[in-house]
Amino acid sequence: MDTLDAMRVFVAVVERNGFSAAAQALDLSTAGVTRQIAALEKRLSTRLLNRTTRRVSPTSTGAAYYAECVRLLAEFDALEARISAQALEPSGRLRINAPVSYGIARLGPLLAGYRARYPQVELDLSLSDRLVDMVEEGYDVAIRITRQPGPALIARKLADAQISLCAAPAYLDAHGRPQQPEDLSAHECLQYSYWGGGDAWQLQGPRGEVSVPVRGGVRANNGDVLREAAIAGMGIIVQPDFLVAEAIAEGRLERVLPAWAVPGIGIHAVYTSRSHLAPKVRSFIDYLVEALGG
Repeated sequence: MDTLDAMRVFVAVVERNGFSAAAQALDLSTAGVTRQIAALEKRLSTRLLNRTTRRVSPTSTGAAYYAECVRLLAEFDALEARISAQALEPSGRLRINAPVSYGIARLGPLLAGYRARYPQVELDLSLSDRLVDMVEEGYDVAIRITRQPGPALIARKLADAQISLCAAPAYLDAHGRPQQPEDLSAHECLQYSYWGGGDAWQLQGPRGEVSVPVRGGVRANNGDVLREAAIAGMGIIVQPDFLVAEAIAEGRLERVLPAWAVPGIGIHAVYTSRSHLAPKVRSFIDYLVEALGG
């Protein structure tokens, strides 16, 4: 016997002064209502209702039980209503992880617009270039800039990231401008610690795809640091356009090997499960798709 269902049946019998009227209100059979009340009285080891041929009324114990049933059912219904409302309306704390440079350059400026649209969501943004464990560290959504987000995560692509090979004009004037990908091996190449290709850069161009081993005296786990090192004339970098496009437009950096391209990568929002996706997560990802133009 479901206790809540039995309580609802009992309340209906008391309020309608009979089994038949309660059965009609609850869309049950009279026999079914009778069985529910009998089972409830048996479980409680007490008589809850006085039954006559003309009417049904609660006993003194039944009257006290009725009052408590009404209170408990009202609280339960209010609890369900609150949970249902939260399941539909984005609210609560949303924990986000994103790479440092992308978080500053692209994600940060979008937060105000999201909060204006969904003021009940509290944003908790953590910037880190390391690959976090979303489940272990409790993140709801993460931004990954990669070709393959990983099979254990659900990914939605937000945009493409174009990658540029560039260096300061002063460095290229002093050390020469590479004419072929293989020339990179003779240059100072500033390397990103989390680069998926290790100590080799992959380029696509007139001869197809080429992998070139590179070396250099500077390695860092942050693209902003490498960009500033390149602007200072320390060597050649491979970094996404959202980090270097402005410096290129201003002439502080110059594209290297313009006939060759570094394969682009995707910017993805990733989360851990498709089932029961929280509205705060869904709304944030939808907002990013809209704001970043797909």
